[in-house]
Amino acid sequence: MSNHSVISCENLTKFFTDGERKIQIFEALNFSIATAESVAIMGASGSGKSTLLHLLGGLDTPNAGEIIIQGKQLSKMSGKQRGLLRNQHLGFVYQFHHLLPEFSALENVMMPLLIGKVSKAEAHSRAHDILQQVGLVDRLTHRPAQLSGGERQRAAIARAMVTKPACILADEPTGNLDESTAAAVMDLFLSLKEQYNTALVLVTHDRKVADLMQQKYLLKQGALIQSTNT
Repeated sequence: MSNHSVISCENLTKFFTDGERKIQIFEALNFSIATAESVAIMGASGSGKSTLLHLLGGLDTPNAGEIIIQGKQLSKMSGKQRGLLRNQHLGFVYQFHHLLPEFSALENVMMPLLIGKVSKAEAHSRAHDILQQVGLVDRLTHRPAQLSGGERQRAAIARAMVTKPACILADEPTGNLDESTAAAVMDLFLSLKEQYNTALVLVTHDRKVADLMQQKYLLKQGALIQSTNT
């Protein structure tokens, strides 16, 4: 794997058991993402796309093989160390924004910084700045229920980006949005990605979204098959 890989997996194997039946998701899968690279992963429902994303983010553990984030092997880290690594180097965006309903947009975006022991004053300043960039400066005190779907997803992107992570892992980030809102959200997402020099791994069913990425892969029968922009 390249020394410039932000995340890589080596001989990644994952399976589940259902009674006596073994359900193989991947076997000896190899993959890496370089600094500032953008990658789309497509595939049928149930092909393991979200499972792969969770493994790459250290949210799940493989049955065999290794995940390496910023040169560090996850298998050699404690749960606390993995959590710290995620907070410092990764951002997550989901189809359903996963904003905390009892907190304002500003408080939600401050949260990863506060968890990372950034001072409250600096967290407030950085969260305010990035919410201004995503066009939510007039919605700082609004809770998620008071925001539109597109606004909630922009807040979720701001929360993922506020730590200036090395890589964002995004699971169907436009899957719950109409076509025009999805296009606007992706424009914003990619603009911030370029600004912060952040890598992006994005799982999607939407070919239009996948075509915006530099690399495309199809996850099929446990293998990642590189695709072309056709």
